[in-house]
Amino acid sequence: MRRALAEAARGLGSVEPNPLVGAAVVRDGRLVGLGHHARFGGPHAEVVALDQAGEAARGATLYVTLEPCCHFGKTPPCTEAIRAAGIARVVAAIPDPYPKVAGGGLAALRATGLAVAVGCEAAAARELNAPYLKRVTTGLPFVTAKWAMTLDGKTAVASGESRWISSEASRRLVHELRGRMDAIVVGIGTVAADDPLLTARPPGPRSAVRIVLDSAARLPLSSQLARTAREVPVLLAVTERAPAHRCQELTRSGCEVLPLPGTGPVPILSLLEELGRRELTNLLVEGGGRVLGSFLDAGQVDAVAAFVAPILEGGDHPRTAARGQGRARMAQAMRLLHPEATPVGEDILIRGRLPQPWRVQAGFTAD
Repeated sequence: MRRALAEAARGLGSVEPNPLVGAAVVRDGRLVGLGHHARFGGPHAEVVALDQAGEAARGATLYVTLEPCCHFGKTPPCTEAIRAAGIARVVAAIPDPYPKVAGGGLAALRATGLAVAVGCEAAAARELNAPYLKRVTTGLPFVTAKWAMTLDGKTAVASGESRWISSEASRRLVHELRGRMDAIVVGIGTVAADDPLLTARPPGPRSAVRIVLDSAARLPLSSQLARTAREVPVLLAVTERAPAHRCQELTRSGCEVLPLPGTGPVPILSLLEELGRRELTNLLVEGGGRVLGSFLDAGQVDAVAAFVAPILEGGDHPRTAARGQGRARMAQAMRLLHPEATPVGEDILIRGRLPQPWRVQAGFTAD
């Protein structure tokens, strides 16, 4: 199963909105087939592993990281392929909560006389597919907050200038992260200060939609985002404050204008609901502090990737990674689950996930 999980991870960024799935066929203690779901619309992991195993699959055990599908979608049901291959036993890491599967795949296999076991390496399988599980369970994308800061917690100097806090090695890693995302979110303040392009360089397996929280539709037509909107999608989340003529100008430039309710800041939950309807799975929030604070206030940050540089800025100003409402007491502060600290060039990358309520609903038990 661990081999199958490692194989599943190879599809990261290429299979969404589908889940990451790996499969291994074992006969008489020997691995005879290994495969993963490599691209959206392509063969599922079980089929790839069974094809590799060939006749050796007859009477073998199939290990798969997610319950096999039992419905016709872009590909036929994997349960039929498993039955036709002569597999004797199926070991699945976790059930698939997708409504068209949701236990039906396991039931179909048992109905044909196969031995079925569920739960092997379940915790690792859930963490691997946390973005998929969140979207299927809640209808919302999985949100990763990313920032770079100094050792004293600053994301810029008082003027807003921030190039460069992090090392070149960290910036390369950020581009790799962008290349696996469905969308990247910044606020109009970040656009005004940095005029970012928000693309992955070099390109990754995905080309992320660039989303700007811009309630009053202030994005300059001369910005890099507006000028490249016909090449890489730009979505402007606006509210009722946005003047109609500005929305029309930005639409003509190639941007998509998404009107959301209210006259204040962009409502985060309404935005995420719309992105979920579009089947976006992975969302990267890059800043600034008010934007990240608004996601935290809405309870919609699922993971953190913070690059801490060994430099001190020392200023008395509010250029910090997250602002928003905050917490009244330190005991109420959000603590990362299973945090990891990794050296990246001169920096330290701190990663972890937050204990959101949907994790319990999706079967996470180690939080």
